Amino acid sequence: MNFQKILIPAAGVTAVALAYYLYGWSGVAAIATGLVMWMLLHFTRMMTVLRRAAERPIGYVGSAVMLNAKLKPGVTLMHVIAMTRALGQLQSEKDVQPEIFRWTDGTGSHVTCTFVGGKLTDYELFRPGQPPQASLD
Repeated sequence: MNFQKILIPAAGVTAVALAYYLYGWSGVAAIATGLVMWMLLHFTRMMTVLRRAAERPIGYVGSAVMLNAKLKPGVTLMHVIAMTRALGQLQSEKDVQPEIFRWTDGTGSHVTCTFVGGKLTDYELFRPGQPPQASLD
């Protein structure tokens, strides 16, 4: 179970309640302003990443080998899109878990990434002329 979906809203509600208890309505206004600013920062980052990705071909990356070296299990799909500056080419059926995306470079090398619940679980580099490498976990 993803505890961030529960803990972050619970922490926000707790902060608002504590601010009201300690400072009254001015404390609530200050905490609410901070929470809204935090949400706007995340929204702005997401829109910037998606705007940059929209300007590039789907599934293209400058170097598949460098992408493979930078990947780590547990990073989000948004983080991988920010690294590649391109949306991945969907290899699995739409809206079916796990989601499999592929990024290919100009040499024909590609990285195939598997995401479960929006988090990277497995990735594999393929280079033409070489046998496929084992998954890097």
